[in-house]
Amino acid sequence: MDTSVDKINESIQSLSDRVQHALAVTLRGCDELIPQADWIRKLQKAEASGQPLRIKLGLDPTAPDIHIGHTVVLNKMRQLQDLGHTVIFLIGDFTTTIGDPSGRNSTRPPLTREQIEANAQTYYKQASLVLDPSKTEIRYNSEWSDPLGTRGLIQLAAKYTVARMMERNDFHDRFRAGTSISLHEFLYPLLQGYDSVALKSDLELGGTDQKFNLLMGRHLQAEYGQEPQCILTMPLLEGLDGVEKMSKSKNNYIGISEAPNTMFAKVLSISDVLMWRWYTLLSFKSEAEIAALKAEVDGGRNPKDAKVALAKEITARFHSAQAADAAEQDFINRSKGGVPDEIPEVQLSGAPMGIGALLKAAGLAASSGEGNRLIDGGGVRVDSSVVSDKGLKLAAGTYVVQVGKRKFARVTLG
Repeated sequence: MDTSVDKINESIQSLSDRVQHALAVTLRGCDELIPQADWIRKLQKAEASGQPLRIKLGLDPTAPDIHIGHTVVLNKMRQLQDLGHTVIFLIGDFTTTIGDPSGRNSTRPPLTREQIEANAQTYYKQASLVLDPSKTEIRYNSEWSDPLGTRGLIQLAAKYTVARMMERNDFHDRFRAGTSISLHEFLYPLLQGYDSVALKSDLELGGTDQKFNLLMGRHLQAEYGQEPQCILTMPLLEGLDGVEKMSKSKNNYIGISEAPNTMFAKVLSISDVLMWRWYTLLSFKSEAEIAALKAEVDGGRNPKDAKVALAKEITARFHSAQAADAAEQDFINRSKGGVPDEIPEVQLSGAPMGIGALLKAAGLAASSGEGNRLIDGGGVRVDSSVVSDKGLKLAAGTYVVQVGKRKFARVTLG
């Protein structure tokens, strides 16, 4: 007797090559596709009619910039965009005034209109480094949320129950813990779901922490007589440490506006194991190309070669191919003990100056004590020579000071 898995596989094999390919692209690296059968039907309908599907991603401009962890969903959008579908980059300028309660154990303070507008100005510019701007529909949810008004909001709220809302994990946990939940927080998932109604979306993307909000979109579309959207959740990208999700607060992130040399070096710092997960979620290489590269590494090729290729791809995406090549050369120079072409220039007075104090004054160490510990570890060089004497005092002059592999400064001491 066939198992349900066998039946699913048989069903997929009966699809056209184009639909099978689109399904494989959709599933690559995803956490969940809900429901898969509905998405297949939508793909078949699009193939038969020639009408592209509408694929939505909403981001609230809660910060002035984004890191590469945020681009996991943008990468998926680009992959679906390249299949010919319409992608909608939705800026949640209205919902940001409420504050998304997802994953929160307390009420999120809403931003001011001025903060939201300032952040929104940078979001699309940064997203355009991944998406094709000429094929991207940009929308703001204030377009339909502002005109909704009090009457419309009450009618919207009538389409969902408090009991269902309290099934949401963060609301449930906060209620059990006796932590306050403001009524306006119930409005957030309702309004995010209403975005899907306004845009008539066929598929909505989001992180795994957004699942409740995405399902709300399906529910409300059915309430308003529309064909419900499918939802696609993408995993949260682990940061440089390979443990915690990428976050600025944990300082394990790569900002997409960081300098090319810094971006390149940070990618090279990740573990060999994490590298393959980053390939799946961040690279535009095909799964076949990644599998072939992994087979070469398993067969004895240095994994650093694969990591360098990933670092160059990511750096080129957010800067340029030339910048990626230069960053690679800069890293090679540093690895060989060379000095990068561009390093900070620091002017100090007080010669002669102890090396520990100099490291602190030049911003290469947080304190003189830390500078001394770095010296004990052999991590400090002056003009390419390792410093071993913590009592070293430098006379007036110009020195290239290096701490570890990445920190350099050209210090002029007077």
